[in-house]
Amino acid sequence: MGHARWRKIKLNFLKIIVMKKYFSIVITCLFFFSCKDLDEMNINPNGVDPAKGDVSLLINTVIVSSGTTTLNLGFGDLAGVMQHTQKDGWAGGHNAYDWNTRDWSYDVLRNADEMLRKAEEANNDFYAGVAKLFMAYNYGMITDLWGDAPFLEALQGNIGNKKPKFDLQKDIYSGVLTYLEEANTLLSKNQNDYAINMSQDVLYGGNVAKWQKFANSLALRYYLRISEKEPAIAENGIRKILSNPAIYPLVLDAADDAAFVYPGVNSGTAWPTNLVYNADLTNWRRYKMCSTLVEPMRAMNDPRLPVWASKVDIPLVLDTSREPGFDQIIDGKRVIGQGVADEFLAVFGEPLCYNDDYVGYPPSWSEIMYAYNLVDITQVEQAPLHPHVSHISTLYQKASDPLLKAIMLSAAEIHFSLAEIALKGWGGNAEEHYYAGIKASFDVWGVSDGYNAYIATPGVVFNNTLTQIMEQKWIAAWSAASEAWFDWRRTGLPALLPGKKNVKREAIPLRFYYGDNELNYNSDNVREAIERLQMTNFSIEEEGKNSAWSKMWLLQDTGKPW
Repeated sequence: MGHARWRKIKLNFLKIIVMKKYFSIVITCLFFFSCKDLDEMNINPNGVDPAKGDVSLLINTVIVSSGTTTLNLGFGDLAGVMQHTQKDGWAGGHNAYDWNTRDWSYDVLRNADEMLRKAEEANNDFYAGVAKLFMAYNYGMITDLWGDAPFLEALQGNIGNKKPKFDLQKDIYSGVLTYLEEANTLLSKNQNDYAINMSQDVLYGGNVAKWQKFANSLALRYYLRISEKEPAIAENGIRKILSNPAIYPLVLDAADDAAFVYPGVNSGTAWPTNLVYNADLTNWRRYKMCSTLVEPMRAMNDPRLPVWASKVDIPLVLDTSREPGFDQIIDGKRVIGQGVADEFLAVFGEPLCYNDDYVGYPPSWSEIMYAYNLVDITQVEQAPLHPHVSHISTLYQKASDPLLKAIMLSAAEIHFSLAEIALKGWGGNAEEHYYAGIKASFDVWGVSDGYNAYIATPGVVFNNTLTQIMEQKWIAAWSAASEAWFDWRRTGLPALLPGKKNVKREAIPLRFYYGDNELNYNSDNVREAIERLQMTNFSIEEEGKNSAWSKMWLLQDTGKPW
């Protein structure tokens, strides 16, 4: 596969490979990414007529499509932006923000809309509530990533509207919150009051109470999202939720996370970097831990680090008693003299790292830099490309594992959000939720035994600052870095800096470029939306306002993140 084609696949938000045949019971998987309304498709003679199919057969399509899209962003290039990982090959979009235009698709929304229509026809409030939740989830993701977008006219292709108007981002967020309020009402009855095919629900097995928690937690996310631009609306909405926990329950326990395990029964349902269906090591091997994440985790003795990262194959040791040019592997370690270290610093402007366990790849370096003048493959049998930097752990070579999940929303996220809300004075106890957020993340990653020691560590003990809350929230967003990006844009925290070597601009980007489909086929409407963007010091004339460094409404006049 060519370099350009691979980058196109990795960068395109809504042209991600569909997880085919996710569960054998989901016989409507052929409908995942149709460009037409389901009732207008050719009927699969071996499948279900969508016009007659039961509404329950759509729920997994919507869940899986939404979750895999989120995972491919949060474990993919946005993990590079948020400096969780870096790549040492095909790294432009991951390390350097070298992005192309990206098109969206409304296919999952068409499926959710079809699910809603069928649910309303059947008077089934459960499926109607879930459908509205995912309408909110996916419209929210689109406006988070691009800004203004089609909303009210987005799903009118079947009635001939091929050029929908772009709604204001402010109005889309309002629509998202309306959907979630309606979903909460629809999902508020007792479990026995619903007709549910529980075997079709891969996320919660038909547990209505958990779905209701997901809907309200998503609303909390979006009230906080708009809190810099619409503080009164955000405060009122958040206070409404917090003052009525019986009416607005939240995801506060890791057991209620909106996350599903990759089943790994074939290549289409396996974790993206697996070696089970892809024996070539390169896809897994090109993912490295980023030094920005590794160093604070090492400093705090974070037990999640060995779950996520591999130790370096060959640690570096600086021995100043040796000749300056000394460079030799001794007992599995590369021992170098001061001259070798000085040469590296002179060439790259960064010192070498001598950690003997975990070493992060510096942000925004190219695929050759960290190995420059250091790796002599002849000295080590079958040495990896970069033996002095930590790969992601071998967990991510598996096709399936209880830890390999697509995370759409977590209890850890909500607790950290509640800690921030408490600091704003809008209710709750910041310290309580800060520690609960750490505990929820530890529970998810199977390291609960290390919790008590961790929270007693200097740097972890709560100091009542937003900086500390957002750093822990950023760490907990591992494999779900899209949400970390949205939080960073809103708060400027953690205080990440772009790398010094190969970044496309000397600032972290803020949004996706509007894609060619809209620019070529809906040009009048997209250009109106582009004109509403605000250029910054990092936008350039060649791009105009349609820049990854231009500010959407959400960030305009906030002074954030820069």
